Amino acid sequence: MTPVPIEIDGLTKRFGDVVAVDDVSFDIGAGDIFGFLGPNGAGKSTTIRCLLDLIRPTSGACRVLGLDSRKDAVEIRRSLGFLPSDLAMYPNLTGRQTLEFLAHLRGGVDWAWVDELSARLDADLTRRVAEYSSGNRQKVGIIQAFMNRPKVAVLDEPITGLDPLVQLEFHAMLREHVSDGNTVFLSSHTLSEVERVTDRVAFIRRGRLIAVESMEHLRAKAVRRLRLEFAVPVPAEEFLGIAGVHEATADGATVTLQYEGSMAPLLKAATNREVLSVESGSIDLDEMFLEFYRDEAADEVADEVADERGVEAARHGGA
Repeated sequence: MTPVPIEIDGLTKRFGDVVAVDDVSFDIGAGDIFGFLGPNGAGKSTTIRCLLDLIRPTSGACRVLGLDSRKDAVEIRRSLGFLPSDLAMYPNLTGRQTLEFLAHLRGGVDWAWVDELSARLDADLTRRVAEYSSGNRQKVGIIQAFMNRPKVAVLDEPITGLDPLVQLEFHAMLREHVSDGNTVFLSSHTLSEVERVTDRVAFIRRGRLIAVESMEHLRAKAVRRLRLEFAVPVPAEEFLGIAGVHEATADGATVTLQYEGSMAPLLKAATNREVLSVESGSIDLDEMFLEFYRDEAADEVADEVADERGVEAARHGGA
């Protein structure tokens, strides 16, 4: 049986009284580009560091290619490529010397492959690291993560500093990498990056996993927007009772609707008036991303209120 490339099971990490990661579980299959999405400080990097045995979890387990992250860390690293969010490099070495040093630690690499990666990312390896912009440092970081053709690549905020053309080439590299059955675990706080290349995405906030969704499913359930322009002003309330309508607003003779499901009932209702124009489209996934966090925040507030009421009831009960 082929081992699952990445498994995270009930992972919790505390720093004193602070819970950085709270009972997180998910797995990533072979050939997947998996996005790990959340705002800065959400617990993404802490999860990755536990996965790679850079820090020890408080509880739970992580496995890479069926191997335990704690017990088999040395063996795991032979099949792993890692780009940290803050890759440290010696400032007086050139990019090439940096890669040579890292290659030596890994027992050697195919330099023709390294040269190909460098050309695709337009990386100048002759300059000293101290002279690099953040984007050029990131290129060297990406090259070192892929120079051993890893079965599993773990990338923490990989497009930081990259210009748009290099980002496109990098995304093409990721697709090619997983086409051979390899796996990419990509952490980001930017949904637009994740949306372009990932197959599945996990949302994390304040250390808690909110959802794990396929991008196909996210797109399918995306709320859509319909803009109707009428000959005369129409009250938005006329559309609020229609199944699937989430929101309706009116601005003079223009009504804007947010809905899911079929558009047909909306158009049927609209034809009771003289319609001058119709525009439709999907809401940007960034809005869906924000909606996940709004819902989670609302749940947290509800839990806090319930806890406070429980405490108050206990006080009165004991009086």
